[in-house]
Amino acid sequence: MSATRSLVVASNNAGKLREFRELLEPLAWELTAQADHGISAVEETGLTFVENALLKARAACLGSGLPALADDSGLAVSALGGAPGIYSARYSGAQGDDQANNDKLLEALAEVPEGQRGAQYHCVLVYMRHAEDPVPIIVQGSWPGEILSLPRGEGGFGYDPLFWVPEQGMSVAELSPELKNRISHRGRALTALLEQLER
Repeated sequence: MSATRSLVVASNNAGKLREFRELLEPLAWELTAQADHGISAVEETGLTFVENALLKARAACLGSGLPALADDSGLAVSALGGAPGIYSARYSGAQGDDQANNDKLLEALAEVPEGQRGAQYHCVLVYMRHAEDPVPIIVQGSWPGEILSLPRGEGGFGYDPLFWVPEQGMSVAELSPELKNRISHRGRALTALLEQLER
């Protein structure tokens, strides 16, 4: 790979942007957000994480003329048939209202006992060299856990205060950012992406 690479992150989510900057810090890449290029959030009309990530990456490439990295991720709860899924960020109706989304999730699981609250965080990353790239790199990462009945911790974003990681004995919001980046769905997907890019 070349020493310096410009890359647009197809997101306006401050939490995701922070995580990407931390995860990609070892590489000599110049990272910008789509907002830096005047690119608005694309309408997520896909029915899967893969479709939405492709839509975002293509829009960021078109708007910037640069390679783009897009992420579509969310929470899938087994007892809710995989919901909120691709609607995770707007589960409560308002895009990115973490508190409202968490409240709705707790309400939906109110009758589901501990031990039956299995869930997975999912992340799809798409790396697209240009808007008409016929072979974008697509990778996925998942992170199994359980949904708590009460939030714990002050860190992270989204559903992190409710997502219990059994092997760590704490919620995602209680993990250090370094540990979260290493073991999370996004961290796992990015590791897979970097392996592909280095081939």
